[in-house]
Amino acid sequence: MSMTRARPWTAAFVLLVVASAVASCRAPGEVHRGEGTFYGGGSFGACGFDQDVGVRYAALNPVDYGNARACGAHVRVTGPDGTVTVQVVDLCPECAAGDVDLSPEAFDLVADPVDGRVPVSWQFVSGPDGSPVQYQVKDGANPWWFAIQPRRHRNLVTGLEVQVGGRWVALQRQSYNYFVADAGLGPGPFTVRLTDVHGERLIHTGIVLAPGVVQTTSSQFAAH
Repeated sequence: MSMTRARPWTAAFVLLVVASAVASCRAPGEVHRGEGTFYGGGSFGACGFDQDVGVRYAALNPVDYGNARACGAHVRVTGPDGTVTVQVVDLCPECAAGDVDLSPEAFDLVADPVDGRVPVSWQFVSGPDGSPVQYQVKDGANPWWFAIQPRRHRNLVTGLEVQVGGRWVALQRQSYNYFVADAGLGPGPFTVRLTDVHGERLIHTGIVLAPGVVQTTSSQFAAH
């Protein structure tokens, strides 16, 4: 059985996650195979979401987590007893490539909890929630340092850009799941372009420099 645990971070481990990001860039629908376990840490984890996503959540191994690339994405997991769709909210540092650590409730739908560790297959899928994408600007952001996090995106997000002076500037995703402009982007408001793993782009205008405030847009990625 996988026990409730804190997820340790070290400088060396962060370097490993960054180095693994390239390896995690796999095609949509590709089937991953590994071992499934479960943990009781709740839906607040390394992805930095401060919203409770319910009881169907998961943590991914460092390779597939990919420097937070998988954060917010949904995966369909199949085990010996069934299939469940969960949202990625955390990193499992001790998991091997292909492994997925599920919430207890999710694990119970794919295997007997008494087994504790079972073979599973899984793949990235579109999430079931069709409500609009949201953004949150990070606490401490200002005109000279900017960080923003997309939320409730139906598909895995591969890029976030902000329009500056008529051109699109790509922000770098950090391991804590915020896209950052180290030199800032000015006072705003901002026009944001969000890209998913299928190549679809959403453009959202009027995103304001309001740290800690959840800003809801009017559009969502198509389901696949």
